[in-house]
Amino acid sequence: MKKTILGIALAISSLTFAQQKAKASASPVSFGVKAGLNVSSINADDAKAKAGFYGGVFANIPVATSFSVQPEVLYSGMGAKNKDYSSVKLNLDYISVPVMLQYNVLPELYLEAGPQFSFAISKKIKGDGGSVDVDNYYKGFDFGVGIGAGYYIAQGFGVTARFVAGATDIVENNSGDAIRNNVFQVGVAYKF
Repeated sequence: MKKTILGIALAISSLTFAQQKAKASASPVSFGVKAGLNVSSINADDAKAKAGFYGGVFANIPVATSFSVQPEVLYSGMGAKNKDYSSVKLNLDYISVPVMLQYNVLPELYLEAGPQFSFAISKKIKGDGGSVDVDNYYKGFDFGVGIGAGYYIAQGFGVTARFVAGATDIVENNSGDAIRNNVFQVGVAYKF
C-alpha cells in the first residue's frame, strides 16, 4: 500500500511540475487521456498471453524542438493464462508510471522509449472455482523498459503502440529463473 501511495504521489508531483513548467516557458505543455488493449504474459513455461485493459492520463512536456518528456499514470491489467488450463488466469493489476522520452519524426509521428514503474494493487489467480489472493507470492513493485510509437491523426486524436519488457523478477523469494512481466499495448489517445 505504501508503494502505491508513493507511486501516486510521484505521478501527481510530475504533473504539478509540468503545470509549473508550462507557466514558466513559452512551450505548450499538453495534457491528455489514453486507453486501450494490453496483451500481457510472463516468461514462464506454462504461461500464455492474456488480454487486459489499460487507461489513464498523461502530460506531454516539450524539452527541445523535436523532443518531449511524457509522464503518465495508468491502470494496467497484466498477467497470463495457463497453457494447459486456459480458464486459469494470473491477474496482476498495477498503477503504472511510465516516463517516456519522445522524438517527433514528423509533427504527427513520434517514437518513444523510457522506464516504467509499476505498483501492484491486486494479485489474484482466477479459475472456474473463483479467485484466490496471491499477495505473498508476487512482489508489489515491477520495473520495466518501454519502447513505442504513436501517430496523431487529427485534432488531438491519436493511435499508440508500446511494448514494455519487464526488468525485475515479480515472484517473491524466487530461487529459479526470474519471472518477468511483458506487455504489448495498443490504444488511442486524446490531447487537450
